[in-house]
Amino acid sequence: MAPQRSATRLIKFAIFAVVLIVFGYTLSSGSGNSKPTVGVVENSQPVANVPVNEIPIAPKEIPVKEAPNPIKNTPAQLKDTSSHGDQTPLGSDVHLDEKIKACFVALVRNEELSSLVDAMRQIEDRFNKKYHYDYVFLNDKEFTEEFKETVQAFASGPVKFGLIPTDHWSYPSWIDQDKAAQVRKDMKAQNIIYGDSVSYRHMCRYESGFFWRHQLMDEYEYYWRIDPGTKVYCDIDYDIFKWMKDNDKKYSFTISLPEYHATIPTLWDTTKQFVKENPQFLNDNNLLEWISDDKGETYNGCHFWSNFEVASLDFWRSDAYRKYFDHLDQAGGFFYERWGDAPVHSIAAALFLDKEQIHFFDDLGYYHVPFHNCPFDKKVRLERKCACDPNVDMTFHGYSCTLKYYDIKNIPKPKGWEKQINANV
Repeated sequence: MAPQRSATRLIKFAIFAVVLIVFGYTLSSGSGNSKPTVGVVENSQPVANVPVNEIPIAPKEIPVKEAPNPIKNTPAQLKDTSSHGDQTPLGSDVHLDEKIKACFVALVRNEELSSLVDAMRQIEDRFNKKYHYDYVFLNDKEFTEEFKETVQAFASGPVKFGLIPTDHWSYPSWIDQDKAAQVRKDMKAQNIIYGDSVSYRHMCRYESGFFWRHQLMDEYEYYWRIDPGTKVYCDIDYDIFKWMKDNDKKYSFTISLPEYHATIPTLWDTTKQFVKENPQFLNDNNLLEWISDDKGETYNGCHFWSNFEVASLDFWRSDAYRKYFDHLDQAGGFFYERWGDAPVHSIAAALFLDKEQIHFFDDLGYYHVPFHNCPFDKKVRLERKCACDPNVDMTFHGYSCTLKYYDIKNIPKPKGWEKQINANV
């Protein structure tokens, strides 16, 4: 009997062992096919067949199929991608039907693409992702396809490309080119910045008298000029263009400083001649005392740095400015000297506009090598998330003309501004 019971126990044990082995194998196989709770794209179809905007972000260690390069997408395609979708929702205080006809405008070369899109990214992140204003790019050469595709990928609004007419980027018939060449040679010998540059002179003349005449600009009321490599430091939570129009502001700036006198020796005399012949254009409430320390006898050089300006196109289109520019152009100072668009714009705004129509933006934060504008008010910096150092702000530095602007317009200065007068900027 004992041997029979032992055999029976062995058979039962063997059967039980087999069951355990089979059950363990089943569990092992099942767990190998189960889905982890973290880090895997959960979709019943292959990833390659899933639309880009439906693929969730996976951890870096999990390989996923690369999404299409947005630089190769058209603006219409970009609106269907998740990256663009983050920009399209508008806050409750933003209404597209309240937007005015305005644009960003840049005079730019193909080779400046990298520094341009860096500036665009700043503007989009800080402001335009919410408003989607247009961009207008102007060049004296045809833009490359790479340039067009790239800026379209960075812009949240429509993009337009314009070729500058030859007669707007060449010597006028009345200019003595031999005389102009000698001036460039002399300025080079004096180490005057851009003194020997032909293209710089064409640029200054174009920005002074022609960019606003380009047919692509005809539909707009206001513009914001952007230059490659510039930075915007603060969040802008209101529509700057609409604010300018609603408050009857025609010109605005962030940085001001004196012009290098050697580049404009006869600009003021030429201006005084124009005003003498056209006194009707002089505004009764002008800003003359900002640009002259002796009631208009001489020019102190103060000018708004025009690489940033938000302004009314109707001002440049006005009879006063058109005739003023034509007067300057006939005098030849863009080529016989090195008149810049900044002093030309500044003098015109100071003389022909009501001084209350000129505005200083102290809440944006701006940089163009080598100068910074950084809100001095700590509350503003924190509220606007300004990524800048107020210790390098140019506004109240002794070399800046903005302190004079504050005094003339009786604008209250922030606490501690005196510390900046002799600061290193």
